[in-house]
Amino acid sequence: MTAAGASRSSADPADPADPAAFAAEVARFATARALVLAGIADACRRVGRDPATVRLIAISKTVAAERVRAALAAGHTEFGENRVQEAEAKRPLVGADTRDLVWHLVGPLQANKARRAIETFDVIQSVDSVELARRLDRLARDVRSLPDVGPVPAARRLAVLLQVNVDEDPTKAGIAPDAIEAILAELGDLGALRLDGLMTIGRLADDPERARPTFALLRDLAARLRPRWPALGDQLSMGMSADYAVAVEEGATIVRVGRALFGERPPA
Repeated sequence: MTAAGASRSSADPADPADPAAFAAEVARFATARALVLAGIADACRRVGRDPATVRLIAISKTVAAERVRAALAAGHTEFGENRVQEAEAKRPLVGADTRDLVWHLVGPLQANKARRAIETFDVIQSVDSVELARRLDRLARDVRSLPDVGPVPAARRLAVLLQVNVDEDPTKAGIAPDAIEAILAELGDLGALRLDGLMTIGRLADDPERARPTFALLRDLAARLRPRWPALGDQLSMGMSADYAVAVEEGATIVRVGRALFGERPPA
């Protein structure tokens, strides 16, 4: 059995075998995308930001490859997946050789799947330990045919974000805020990784405002860290379908949106 979302279905509305249905799915996604982009732009205007500084990642977990192709046809090029296995199966069906496509791993990464993750994803947003970072650095040198030791040109490094458990919620993965500096100190010699920034998951609540303190804390943490750790990039990945506007108001440069683009997901 293939990974969830990767298999074809004759009833799938985005099956290119039915051009009319595929065109309808492209139009549906384009409309949903325009609404999300408008929401991002509105949030930026409220706080005096340029909407061009915010990247929209379409979270396509459990979404069939045919529908992701429709999203690509609608002009979207950055996608996020939670599981290595699903992305491995889906990416070739969507178009692995499309130069403009960028795939993000946003879910937890087990150490034994690190090599496969590097082979499948362009960005890994869920690095949550020194051990995982060191493994990724070592494997990236092998997978990408990089020098065994020493620094690597930035364009060839594996892009990663450090996942921070801002709320110190025991049900969430991530580095505790008070441990992040010690971890950054240990990552300084990992020349095959490019530390693009920080990622967090907001509080899951009916009211998006309840996630605001989490996002503000990540922004403030990043602002404190960067002067001391210049290798840490300025990306802040935070905000999902229910709270991306609040995240943008608090400084998000990446928002991870699934339901608002693809609709409700089928039951697991």
